[in-house]
Amino acid sequence: MLPSIFVSHGAPTLPFDDCPARDFLRGLAAQIGRPRAIVIASAHWDTPAAMVNAPLINATIHDFHGFPAPLYDLRYPAPGDAELAGEIAALTGAKIDRARGLDHGAWVPLMLAYPSADIPVVQLSVQGHQGAAHHIALGRALSKLRADNVLVMGSGGFVHNLRQLDRAGANAGTEPQWSKAFCAWMDEKLKARDEKALTDWARLAPHAATAQPTPEHFMPLFVAYGAGGDSTRRLHSSVTYGSLRMDAYAFG
Repeated sequence: MLPSIFVSHGAPTLPFDDCPARDFLRGLAAQIGRPRAIVIASAHWDTPAAMVNAPLINATIHDFHGFPAPLYDLRYPAPGDAELAGEIAALTGAKIDRARGLDHGAWVPLMLAYPSADIPVVQLSVQGHQGAAHHIALGRALSKLRADNVLVMGSGGFVHNLRQLDRAGANAGTEPQWSKAFCAWMDEKLKARDEKALTDWARLAPHAATAQPTPEHFMPLFVAYGAGGDSTRRLHSSVTYGSLRMDAYAFG
């Protein structure tokens, strides 16, 4: 059975950035294999209630401004899967959006991991205001899909504070101690499967408000955690732009 996966998608320029996180994502398929379909919860689709998309072909949404022109030429025309979207809606109560494509939280990591864009992709929204417990439950509702060779993936940021970035380059800067402390606490609680602590991470984790000043980039982690089994593995750990942590985990 496939594990569920959380990845940090980093800056939209990740496909062009020569850094360890890009290399990790390029090798992800070799680690976990080829699923028949992918459902991905992205931090960049934050809605009041759960939504799932179901276009015939996923449009590539360039939901950012001021980046180099070649970035806007990238396309990831993965097929949608209306049947799978309907199953997800039945499992979670999500509403279906038949027009929306994939935002960069989805297509950036998928373009690196599965560059042929020939695997059906369904995107799921997050509800940043509803917290970790809500997203763990959302993931648990999706867990049965793993037995049908569907990859459940969350895409966000293990540390995501744009005000703290070193903008000199992807490999610039030295990771600050607050980031290291936050990530060490999260890694310990994830591996211990300490759900009580995880659901209260914003209060208990050191420097939580600095590491995640808004919650939407952290919620995909909890979707993946909920969808997985009873084991946790850290697949990757690195930093871009000084403090943008790019950690990735497999659950189950």
